[in-house]
Amino acid sequence: MSLFEDGLDAAVQKAFTRPAPKSAGARMRYLVKQMKGTGPVARMLRVSQRTVERYVKDQIKKPRPDLAARLEREVKKRWQPQIRARARQKAATTGGIVIDTRARLGYTAPIGSTDQDRVRHLTVALPPQYAARLFTAQESGADDRQLREIAAEALKEVYFQDAGRRAGSLEEVRFTDIEHLEFDL
Repeated sequence: MSLFEDGLDAAVQKAFTRPAPKSAGARMRYLVKQMKGTGPVARMLRVSQRTVERYVKDQIKKPRPDLAARLEREVKKRWQPQIRARARQKAATTGGIVIDTRARLGYTAPIGSTDQDRVRHLTVALPPQYAARLFTAQESGADDRQLREIAAEALKEVYFQDAGRRAGSLEEVRFTDIEHLEFDL
């Protein structure tokens, strides 16, 4: 997972109406039900089928840290798919997405402007079309660089150019050295 993917997933998870299962046994039972068997769950988590069965029966209660992290990630990835889809749809059509970041931002502009990169803390509401582009790119397997380019383009239009009211000759926004990144729907 990347910084952008994690951020987008965390924003969508805020829309969940019920908390995901907490205990290892409950998480394992949920995955077994979703994937229709212990074999697929064992292969996905890279453990033996017998280990999965023991978690399901609560014979093992405390997974080792790496397995606990994989288990949590896989459950959250599958938890409440309709609500996840509805939250993404709403952001992509009407609500938009808010990006809160502390990163080095600069831009390419004509000579004579102050295009120097500097660390800025921005909280900017992006219009729905950028939320749609970010979610579509994420679903199609885009890497961090591609998601960063979409976010940079959105910041260029919304923050630097103020939807066409200023900085019309701005060519490219550089979005690097990300210290903090958070999305909200």
